[in-house]
Formats: sequence, structure tokens, C-alpha cells
Amino acid sequence: MSLISVRDLTVSFPTRDGWVDVVRDVSFDLGRERLGIVGESGSGKSQTGRALLGLTPPPGRARAERLDFDGQDLRRATARDWRAIRGRRIAMVMQDPKYSLNPVMTIGAQMREAGRIAGVADPASTAHRTLEAVQIRDADRVLGAYPHELSGGMGQRAMIAMMLMAEPEVLIADEPTSALDVTVQVEVLRILDDLVRDRGMGLVFISHDLRLVSTFCDRVLVMYAGKVVEELAAADLDRAKHPYTRGLLNCLPRLDREPGPLPTLDRQEEWAL
Repeated sequence: MSLISVRDLTVSFPTRDGWVDVVRDVSFDLGRERLGIVGESGSGKSQTGRALLGLTPPPGRARAERLDFDGQDLRRATARDWRAIRGRRIAMVMQDPKYSLNPVMTIGAQMREAGRIAGVADPASTAHRTLEAVQIRDADRVLGAYPHELSGGMGQRAMIAMMLMAEPEVLIADEPTSALDVTVQVEVLRILDDLVRDRGMGLVFISHDLRLVSTFCDRVLVMYAGKVVEELAAADLDRAKHPYTRGLLNCLPRLDREPGPLPTLDRQEEWAL
């Protein structure tokens, strides 16, 4: 059964020359699984994720033939409806903790505030328990720390913990590992994997790293110029047929070939049609 069902999602922004569609006719279903959305910068990945939470920044607008969450039509959601969904049933982890956490509030104060807004009964104890769930051993120290006092990996885990306080059914992770080194990436991915398996959540994992998505996700949507050009099982990514996906794969460095300049992606105009 699908938690989220999307049909023909389009996100547009005004320009001097008129409205421009940055996301075009995107369709997919999300169950209790790990769905990867990949593509280069500007392909529409993040705007797709934000549209699922009604967070398209004005004056932009999002429209869809269907946008359902657990049977509820999000196209007709009121401000009150969104308050009951955001942070409570669907949560989003932003890309970089340096820019997403409030620099003048401690982690504990931010988590307690998020918990109160989400209607958590005991925000203080829930914050402590949730930090431990994301493998933070010294939760008391982290709760009393300011964001600049934490490493990138620790800050990212604190953000994940904050989004998990209300035990949402869907988590949207917008490039949660892009600012982390490889060893910390593995740790954060393991935490997300455990959460999906143990809590039965649906996860939308937004990334530009094809190799990472192929090993972590169950299914993959490949986006180019605002539209989905290919959808396939993550295990089948090496057998992708679309030339854009093949081009991205060929541009990845490999240990089994001679070092040298990486091939460039030969873009075709018809990919953007």
C-alpha cells in the first residue's frame, strides 16, 4: 500500500519571460521503502521533495493531477491540515546542518521546540531518547551544545533526531550526507536504514550520488531538466537504458581503469523535452 501517491506533479516559478516549470509531470508512489531521487544540481530533486510537504516557496506554485498522503488529498490541504502533517506525519531533513540549525539556540532547545510544535507529550525526554536512537552516545552534552560546537556528522544526526521526535510515517532526506566524509556517510546511512526497517517508515532519499543510491535505496527515480527520465530498481542501475543515466554512470571514477580525465556528458536536446 502506498503512503504517498503522486501523478503529474509540476512546480513552476515566474521569470521575466513568464512561468518556468522546474519540475514537470513527475509521477511516483512511495510505500514503506527507500526511494532514491537522483540527478544533477538543478534537475528538480529538492523542489519535488519540498512540494510533497507544501513547501514550494512563493511566488512559486505546485500543482498535480494527484497528490495523496495516506488517502488524504494534499492538493486541498488547508493551513490547519498542513500543521497536522508537517513534522508529525511527514518530516524533512535538510541538506546541511550549518544552514538549517539555529546558531543561537542549543540543540536541546531546538529539539524541545520542534517537539512542542509537533505535539510530542514530553519533548525533553523524547529529545534525549531520540538522540540515543541515532547513535549519539553523550546525549546530554549534545543537548546542551550549540550547532557550531558539533561536527558535521553529529549535527546531521541531531537534525535527523529532531525530525524523528514525532515518529513520522515518511521521512524526506535532502542530500543528508553530501557535507559528510565517507566514514560518517556510512554511519548516517546505517541509521536511516535501521529507521526504515524498524519503524516501517517510507524514505525519500534525494542525492546526486548514483553509486550511493544504488547501494542504499530500493528504487531510483532519475531526473533531468525537471522530469523523470528513468525509474528502475536500485539493483538494476548498472543496466539503465536512458542515455542520461548511462552518461552519469560513465562519468563516475572507477578503480578498474587507467587514471585520466573523466568522460564528459554529451547532452542531447531531446532529453529535456
